[in-house]
Amino acid sequence: MNLKTYQNMTRDELLKEKEALEEQYKKVKEKKLNLNMSRGKPSSEQLDLSMPMMDFLNGKSDMLDSEGNDCRNYGILDGLKECKDLMASLVHTSPENVIIYGNASLSIMYDTVARSVTHGVNGSTPWCKLDKVKFLCPAPGYDRHFAITEYFGIEMITIPMREDGPDMDLVEQYVNNDPAVKGIWCVPKYSNPQGYVYSDKVVKRFAALKPAAEDFRIFWDNAYCVHHLYAEDQPEIPEILSECEKAGNPDMVYEFFSTSKITFSGAGIAALASSKRNLDFIKKQLTVQTISYDKINQFRHVKFLKDAEGVHAHMKKHAAILRPKFQAVLEILEQELGGLGIGSWISPKGGYFISFEALDGCAKAIVAKAKEAGVILTGAGATYPYGRDPKDSNIRIAPSYPPMDELVEAAKLFTLCVKLVSVDKFLAE
Repeated sequence: MNLKTYQNMTRDELLKEKEALEEQYKKVKEKKLNLNMSRGKPSSEQLDLSMPMMDFLNGKSDMLDSEGNDCRNYGILDGLKECKDLMASLVHTSPENVIIYGNASLSIMYDTVARSVTHGVNGSTPWCKLDKVKFLCPAPGYDRHFAITEYFGIEMITIPMREDGPDMDLVEQYVNNDPAVKGIWCVPKYSNPQGYVYSDKVVKRFAALKPAAEDFRIFWDNAYCVHHLYAEDQPEIPEILSECEKAGNPDMVYEFFSTSKITFSGAGIAALASSKRNLDFIKKQLTVQTISYDKINQFRHVKFLKDAEGVHAHMKKHAAILRPKFQAVLEILEQELGGLGIGSWISPKGGYFISFEALDGCAKAIVAKAKEAGVILTGAGATYPYGRDPKDSNIRIAPSYPPMDELVEAAKLFTLCVKLVSVDKFLAE
């Protein structure tokens, strides 16, 4: 633990510190590193956990599902019964509320926004025919959410994130009073990037919203619903569909989830859960878009994962790989930056990221300096709508993909860059 903060150093002390840091940085650059920590990709070791799934089906396998349907053929638009049972169990909803899609929940989210733009929501005016369409964006948040709404020209409004979820006073103010507000992006468990878990109170406030727009929807991206890091600390949140139904808002939620970081990131299965009315409307599009999704992949996943208990057992193996990586990064942050007063970070209990807050005005410079030395981080500003972090302070760290030795080296370089940029900031003041 450092005893003296940078804020309390004299100018001469800061200049001496900068000289020492630049010498360290020069030596790191000489190593010509080429490390990438820009996205939350599972490591090869994690992907290897699901390789036995490839042995569950072969050329001699019986390809009939539990209802006697041939998984190789057309049909069963909304997914195999046993696959719907499995996926519904992960988010504690009824299989009747679920449609099984292809490999990516991001594609479902894109389709859901696109359908709303071109054909409206359950018969409402298509968004493309409206003068103004707005979306609420809790931030820091997931850059790919923001990319979808920006692509369709939807105005994005930043909502500050709290430790228990989005600022619900602001959410209620916008949703309940502005009919142009049509949606909100949410990652309710282990939010990207901060790892926050929505409190019971926040979930219930979401369910009790009184939207000014009949076609307002909560886009509930439950991507990390089973992605715990610690066996002894696994928070649960109220099930959003049933909460909305109890509050008299049965159609207000689209819930998205997948096995992308449970089995194979590029070859998993994704699902949407919502009300019967919403699903009936969505299926009208699906019958035009496709005849069926990959039922062989659905069949294979069910045979491998079996049920919710099987999924949780599988995720313990993921946690055993991820937990040491998260702990290594957090320990380096504490060892190198603790007590200096130049940054703060969150120790998540699950998910895929560590959120770091640098001094205001420093994030872009830190990311650029790290890249110059061979470590690519998520672009500064990516966690905010339009890529604009108003304080230029948030940086998303993704520990999952690099091998441990490379991760440690990258984390140490990161802290070195934080120090260098912070010293320059104080010297310029």
